[in-house]
Amino acid sequence: CSDSQADYAPFFYDNGPYSSNGNLALFSLTEDTPVGTEIYALNGTDPEGQEVRYGLSFEPGAKEYFRVEPKSGNITLVEQLDREVTEKVTVFVMDANDERPVFKNLPSFLDVPENSECGSSIYKVLAVDRDTGSGGSITFYLQTNGQSSKFAIDRHSGVLRIKPGEMLDYERSTTHFITVVAKDGGGNYNGKEQVMSSSATLTINVIDTQDTPPSFVGTPYFGYVYEVSVPYSIVPTPYDMFLPYCDISPLSYAGTDGVFSINKTSGVISLLTYPIYLKREIFNMKVKASEVSPEGNLMDYGFTTVVIRVVDLNNHPPTFYGENGPQNMFEMTMYEHPPEGEIIRGLKITVNDSDQGSNAKFNLRLVGPGRMLRVVPQTVLNEAQVTILVEDSAAMDYEKFHFLTFKLLAVEMDTPERFSATADIVIHLLDTNDNAPKFSSVYYIARIPENSPGNSNVVSVTATDPDSGFWGEVKYSIYGSGADLFLIHSASGIIYTQPWASLDAEVKSKYNFYVKAEDAEGKYSLAEVFVTVLDLNDHPPEFNENFLEKTMIIGALVKIEAQDDDAEGPNNVIEYSIMKTDPENIFDINADTGEIKLKSYIKSMDIVQNITKQNDCTWSVVVQAQDRGSPSFSTTTVVKIDITEATQLRGPWASFFVQSRDKPLHILGMIAGVISLMVVVTVFISTIMFMRNKKSNRILPHRRIRRRNKPPVMVGVNCSNCNIASGHPLPPNHNMNVVTGHHWSPNHNVSMVSGRHWPPPPPNAPALPPLLPGGRPGDRQWVVPTVLGTVAQIKPKRNRNRPVDSVNAALVSELKMRLDQRSSYYGLVNL
Repeated sequence: CSDSQADYAPFFYDNGPYSSNGNLALFSLTEDTPVGTEIYALNGTDPEGQEVRYGLSFEPGAKEYFRVEPKSGNITLVEQLDREVTEKVTVFVMDANDERPVFKNLPSFLDVPENSECGSSIYKVLAVDRDTGSGGSITFYLQTNGQSSKFAIDRHSGVLRIKPGEMLDYERSTTHFITVVAKDGGGNYNGKEQVMSSSATLTINVIDTQDTPPSFVGTPYFGYVYEVSVPYSIVPTPYDMFLPYCDISPLSYAGTDGVFSINKTSGVISLLTYPIYLKREIFNMKVKASEVSPEGNLMDYGFTTVVIRVVDLNNHPPTFYGENGPQNMFEMTMYEHPPEGEIIRGLKITVNDSDQGSNAKFNLRLVGPGRMLRVVPQTVLNEAQVTILVEDSAAMDYEKFHFLTFKLLAVEMDTPERFSATADIVIHLLDTNDNAPKFSSVYYIARIPENSPGNSNVVSVTATDPDSGFWGEVKYSIYGSGADLFLIHSASGIIYTQPWASLDAEVKSKYNFYVKAEDAEGKYSLAEVFVTVLDLNDHPPEFNENFLEKTMIIGALVKIEAQDDDAEGPNNVIEYSIMKTDPENIFDINADTGEIKLKSYIKSMDIVQNITKQNDCTWSVVVQAQDRGSPSFSTTTVVKIDITEATQLRGPWASFFVQSRDKPLHILGMIAGVISLMVVVTVFISTIMFMRNKKSNRILPHRRIRRRNKPPVMVGVNCSNCNIASGHPLPPNHNMNVVTGHHWSPNHNVSMVSGRHWPPPPPNAPALPPLLPGGRPGDRQWVVPTVLGTVAQIKPKRNRNRPVDSVNAALVSELKMRLDQRSSYYGLVNL
């Protein structure tokens, strides 16, 4: 087979010899292969990814032994093979419009003189399209994007011309950019009609011709010369200065000011003297450019000004100066903790950079421990006086630093060299009394046994003052309500007891006081001392009496108690035990509480009498009270216990009276307490009831009451002077004993034996007021009205819906009775 346009046409895969698919390379087949057998599979692809179809071609007149399936590429044997027969096979692949036009001579640059005639041809664009048919035909056009163009192109030939009526002008536009588009004729691609195109740019440079005088472009012009340049050095200037805008004629330059000169042919400016002797930094040099004719004559010309600056080189680093010149070490002495914001006046530092402009601009920075100091100013141009300020006074502490070392840095800011300078600042600090003594602990705890002798050591306290010299010396003292029994050594801080002190845990076991550490100027700190007096077992248990008498009811307990004056356990913890009983083995005792009880088998007086064999039921017990201290102390007492049987009086009262029958004061105190409680409760209840019913009573005014003589009342009496029987009137001024009756005369002296309280007589009218001055005895006397009041019960309104409250009625009745009794009492008083 043969390939058409092999670079972009479909191609077969070469899978090697003896393969059953691929490009039929070295494929062999036996002549006895049956007809209809699929003998091979063609396998190919298209670079553009298009579908590939397969086919077989035979020479004219040749027999077709094989047939291929166009899509799959499977080859089938259709005729019987004969080894002596040979055929040549060609496979064709059909083209599709899948290639773009390709320019042969674009993009490109083209020089065109500005005096070219309109309509003249200036370039021919070439392009090819590898497709066949209409897909391979090309047409050209210019892409203008809506703007006018001075050029046109032939669609078929690609010849570019200047449009009729258009002229090129170098002075208006020196360059033209033309976009050329090449488009094919279209064709089938993937079953659709497709047109493909390409574009490229042609740059046209307009060539100037002799038609204007020279003129400088890119003005103004600037040049420079370094301060270290030597005479006749070339002054660097922009490249445009040597190419002024002019026609094609040669130019001649002229210009001088005594400092700089210019080469008349090249236009190069050179230096005539040393810049160090120049008094100015900026120079303005006027330059003339003239066209030269072929005969050498000067024709048209133009002028421009070149500004030349003497450039300072960064050849001087910053330098620190002291009072005597350059210096890189500064020392001073000052007291610690100066005020913040204060200027350190012992340092006189100046910094200088001899360069000019940005070369002389640098930063100042102070490097050292913490942020104690700050430098001002931080940015310097040429020269400045350096000022050091205190920023952190607390950090400048003699106890931490005896001297401080700082680095003062000056670093250029905007130069590539970044020159710098350093100076060391050493500050020696002097100490001040800025610290108070400080204890090693905020409190101290000490323990000392009681009965320790005087001058016994208690505890040692320690305080330190970091200040130097006599400011660091510490003196100790103690004070407080608990410090009376103690002393402290003022230098060592050892606390000990007073020589006369006697510590007793039973009297006081806890002491606390303050210890003070003070320096020479009175600065001090405090700590608290807690002293515990340790209890020793120095008190034996003690009973109130050496001989105790108790009464025991059978089945009840008898408790005895001993006291131990030691301050704390186990020295004051007491254990009780029975040492001896008479008779023996009849009592048990609780070792912790001291409660004595009969043995469990003794349940009645009969058993007790059987044990004693006599009517006396009083037994003796020897009880020991022993503490748990070390060493242990003990004491004994004899308890005489009267055994009795329980009475009919039961409960706690029975137990109390039996236990207290030997203590009559206890019984009297209990009875008095009960009576007092009953009186208080009665008064309280009465007050509540009176206040509750007060609103239900009211005071009603009455007329003045005149006293009338009442007939004598018959009473039953027993008179010692006369024999008056019951029912006879009582004569006045008669002494008798009233036995029973209802009323008696106020002038009759009697002693009441028994009887009922009667209501008192009505009160008498008050005495008349004295006469007014000048009044006569016979004049009318003042009558003082008398208002009497009585308590009348307000009848409650009946509520038809509910019965009268019986409780309220009872309360009202009781109140009325009490009022009657009070009235009777007042009557007796009047009698």
